[in-house]
Amino acid sequence: MENLIRIILAGAYTNFKRIFFATDRVTDMNLRHDVLNGNIQPEKKVDADACIGCGGCANVCPTGAVSMKKLNQSEWLADGWAKTEVPELDSTKCVVCYWCHDFCPIYSLYAYQGTIHPNAVGEVDISPSELLEKPFKIHQDKLEFISQYLSDKTIIKNQKK
Repeated sequence: MENLIRIILAGAYTNFKRIFFATDRVTDMNLRHDVLNGNIQPEKKVDADACIGCGGCANVCPTGAVSMKKLNQSEWLADGWAKTEVPELDSTKCVVCYWCHDFCPIYSLYAYQGTIHPNAVGEVDISPSELLEKPFKIHQDKLEFISQYLSDKTIIKNQKK
């Protein structure tokens, strides 16, 4: 109960500062100048090194903001799995719904690993080869549901053998 009261008071204090002192919502003049002159570089949204190239993110994007870009050279991640393309995000179409992030098996979009909100989780260094070598179990019904969004159907084909 004590923690709940602390949370409520902290939230009320934060909102009070935002309403009366405009904290967290006023842009300083230097940043405003940089924005107007196009000097601001957008944050990296796709971690191409961590991506395994499954294409699921592009298939679930409701606005079509994620497309798959062919790599100049294929990258072998594990036996029977080569990455031939990586996602490319069109920021003008993206509505930041995070469907691509939530669907990605290793959270390579928005460059943060987490299920809460990528902006609040922190830096993560992922090696897709190591992740693919770790055995894991997924229930058959969940696997079939996920496979409908994947461009590569080898998971289901290999399982039926």
